[in-house]
Amino acid sequence: MKSISDDHKTYRTKPLRVSYFRKIFPSLSFYPIFFSIVIKFSLVSQRGNFTNDGWWASSAEVLYALERVGVTMEINGLGNIRSVDGPVVFIGNHLSMLETVVLPSIILPYKPITYVVKQSLLDYPVFKHVMRATNPVAVSRTNPRQDLKVVLEQGQQRLASGTSMIIFPQTTRTAFDPKQFSSIGIKLARKAGVPVIPLALLTDAWENGNKIKDLGRIVPARKAYFSFGEKLEISGKGTTEHQVIIDFVQDHLNRWTT
Repeated sequence: MKSISDDHKTYRTKPLRVSYFRKIFPSLSFYPIFFSIVIKFSLVSQRGNFTNDGWWASSAEVLYALERVGVTMEINGLGNIRSVDGPVVFIGNHLSMLETVVLPSIILPYKPITYVVKQSLLDYPVFKHVMRATNPVAVSRTNPRQDLKVVLEQGQQRLASGTSMIIFPQTTRTAFDPKQFSSIGIKLARKAGVPVIPLALLTDAWENGNKIKDLGRIVPARKAYFSFGEKLEISGKGTTEHQVIIDFVQDHLNRWTT
């Protein structure tokens, strides 16, 4: 599969002509395309034909569909992914559905990945077939002690097989709050003996919905940002590295919003 970045360092949306209808009705224009992509890949996964190549392709289709309704992407730090041999733990803030569906198109050309997800997502209509096929680590989000045990046990298994883990330590998709940013990803990386790559993102171009959280408004006036930091080797309990990630996320959010 091909990286979305020509130089393997950055990706920026190229100037596109957006039709008048899509400018006025970005959500109405985007969601039919999005659902057709999801349904198509869900059927493939349900038949047992899931592949990382297919996952990458469907994710890239969503990224380009967002761009065609006017959403602009800026992605930095891809060289920090490419330069690391072997699996890593990606740890970042979590804001919207956008990163969940777009990150595979960004990372998969460099590393196989899966997520730590809520157990309920494995029973989500239509999406469940795709989510199950990605072999995620599922947690309850209600029992922190049990969730930690599951992440450490199953996360180590995924990492040992060469699959990198994406972890959003916040319990839900919301504005970044360092107090809610747990060290579960640090603990996994330390236990597995793999490095961490910090991830900062700003993705409110795809809002969280009021009735259905995954299906909020598409707001092209808001640029979508992703930035991957340099790898961190965990030392001791990882307290320093945890703070480095928090500072990395906060510094980028401050830069992008001022």
